[in-house]
Amino acid sequence: MIKKMAIAVITALTAAPAFAGGLLTNTNQSVHFLRNPARNASTEIDAVYTNPAGLTFLSDGLHLSLTSQSAFQTRTITSTFAPFAYSNNGNPTKVFKGEASAPIIPSFQLAYKNDKFVFSTSFAVTGGGGKAIFNHGLPSFEAGLSVLPAALTAKGITTTTYTVDAYMEGQQYIFGWQLNGSYKISDNLSAALGMRLNIVNNKYVGHLRNIMINPTHPVLNPTSALMSANTFFTNAAAGATSTATTMAGIESQGYGSATLDQLVAANKLTSAQVQQLAQGLGVTAATAGAMTVTAVKTGYNTVAATNTATAAAVADKNLESTQSGWGVTPIVSINYHVGDLNLAARYEFLSSLNVQNKTKIDDTGLYADGVNTPHDIPALLSLGAEYEFFDKLKISAGYHHFFDSDAKMANNKQQYINGGVNEYLFGAEYKFTERFLLSAGGQITRTGVTDAYQSDMSFSLNSYSIGFGGAFSITEKLRLNLAYFVTNYEDWTKVSTSYNGTGLAGTDVFARTNKVFGIGVDYKF
Repeated sequence: MIKKMAIAVITALTAAPAFAGGLLTNTNQSVHFLRNPARNASTEIDAVYTNPAGLTFLSDGLHLSLTSQSAFQTRTITSTFAPFAYSNNGNPTKVFKGEASAPIIPSFQLAYKNDKFVFSTSFAVTGGGGKAIFNHGLPSFEAGLSVLPAALTAKGITTTTYTVDAYMEGQQYIFGWQLNGSYKISDNLSAALGMRLNIVNNKYVGHLRNIMINPTHPVLNPTSALMSANTFFTNAAAGATSTATTMAGIESQGYGSATLDQLVAANKLTSAQVQQLAQGLGVTAATAGAMTVTAVKTGYNTVAATNTATAAAVADKNLESTQSGWGVTPIVSINYHVGDLNLAARYEFLSSLNVQNKTKIDDTGLYADGVNTPHDIPALLSLGAEYEFFDKLKISAGYHHFFDSDAKMANNKQQYINGGVNEYLFGAEYKFTERFLLSAGGQITRTGVTDAYQSDMSFSLNSYSIGFGGAFSITEKLRLNLAYFVTNYEDWTKVSTSYNGTGLAGTDVFARTNKVFGIGVDYKF
């Protein structure tokens, strides 16, 4: 249980994009998406990502789009677990909050069209994105620690509180560099082939320090003051070892098979000493009295070993590790245009990917330098439609399906996903003048995860998002885009009969918020 405190935060940020998209994929790779998420059938410059086949509708020449986004996210876990009351003024419900921010997220899309051919490339943060900070840890940090007071009290060492300094700072990025080739097969049909190189760059720095408890012990802590848990258990282990050595000395005098009660009768021990020995073993005086000297020695050796292990578990833990890896995503897309209607489909294949640890400090012993962990990027099916009315109004719709259950994750977590994430997108754009337009749209996300998938380390929630913004043509060649995108998530309540492996019941309520600002320019050379 204590070990969980050391490892929980390390994976807290994995598989958690700061943007729109699936469990491991960002779909908002340009400001155009922010002001209208339904861009699956786009025939503008952002189609380098959303619809490469649709690029054949660009005018001949070189087209460039630059975007900068600012994303801000919170993740809140409201946890109800009875032992948390020991550090929360008697209240078993605690709120753990993490904040993730990415003030500057750059991306670009570039396309060159010549007659029926288009060559395009883009660069964006295709997964993760930003830095998240958990100033007070996570529920799974404290679950193992919080049971210490009750466990010690049950052994006759009254303990009423604990404290801990828990911190984690994590950065996770998947950088994507994409190349496409598009061809206009006929006046109505276009197709494209492409690939994306995905480069993973993660960094984690954190610690668990100064774990304190207030055990009432006549020798180790007679004032019941808060003291270092490591010091208490280290001293307790030393005391148990000393007692075991004393019993071994008595054993060597030929009394190994004698009970403590027999030694009292022979004036070798006093009843008070038997009582003290019983307390150290966590048994009654009557039980201890019936134990042999050898059994008591063995018992104290076990107590010493247990206290030594617990002392190590509650010692300060520090972590500084990076992860890196890469994988390639093949991409195919088709576009069909008839009249004012444009239809598009894109399929991104599964990207097999592992990340490798490069660790400077790892007191947990779980993130050894050089170890590889599965980090596949799931396949994605994207469908879109766009219809134009009177050269002024466009309406659009789209659909995403992420094949998450087929992508390998750490600890085979993909087995707790029913298929994958589904997204439904819709939007509209209205051109007020030749130079100015406004657009807006929404996205409904339905996660495919099960209750077993959800944890404070990684959780996925159903949501709906709204984006809106505008574009202004400064010149015939230069256009400015501005947008705002906000996501509202549905809370998920998970009830556990063995909360974080403690054997006790507990409940977590997972919640998130997310907002993104974007600015960008499109330029036709």
